[in-house]
Amino acid sequence: MTEHAGRVSLPPMKTDPWDQKVARVLVRPLVKTPIHPNHLTIFNIIVALAGCWLIATGEAMALGWGATLFALSRFLDHFDGELARQSGKTSKLGYYLDYVAGGISFGALFLSMGIGFSQSLLGGWAILLGAAGTFSAVISVFLNLGIDKASKFEDGEAIGYPAIAGFELEDGIYLIVPVAWLGWLEYFFIAAGIGASVYTLWTLFSLLKLRRRTGIS
Repeated sequence: MTEHAGRVSLPPMKTDPWDQKVARVLVRPLVKTPIHPNHLTIFNIIVALAGCWLIATGEAMALGWGATLFALSRFLDHFDGELARQSGKTSKLGYYLDYVAGGISFGALFLSMGIGFSQSLLGGWAILLGAAGTFSAVISVFLNLGIDKASKFEDGEAIGYPAIAGFELEDGIYLIVPVAWLGWLEYFFIAAGIGASVYTLWTLFSLLKLRRRTGIS
């Protein structure tokens, strides 16, 4: 069962990121309970969608709380994988469900921001940018599954993000909380929408390069 949807073929971290270490400790009380890692994955999706629903309203207070819930869902994303390892409840379904959860969460985030900011100065461009981000999030799921398969990590750990001092590249999503409460989420949306498209193209390039190297058609 992978830890995240959206990993790319980069050198793995030598140590686990801080949020994963915290999740490893917090999930221990659940190890001997009937709770399955897939339950946590589904709960994570619900939290993310609740946050996105608030963001879609476009209201200032709702944007802050929505961003907070979405950031919480990104932290909770570590819990299913940690519970799977500690309880031995790994599964093929959990592996794919984790990728689907990431795709749904980020796809919904871009869609909700597109809807929420469609009444701002961005107007119709917000919908277009949101759609582009949603499309990129969904396509990235399949691209990263392909990278996992080509890397022969299909039944194990996904290749990690680049990191420094215990923080992964993906941890930047936590910045959405202060950004939203400060009223800057619209600028974050523009940057993230463009960045998502660039990331998808880079992931596609990484997959094609890896397939050429491994001889996979």
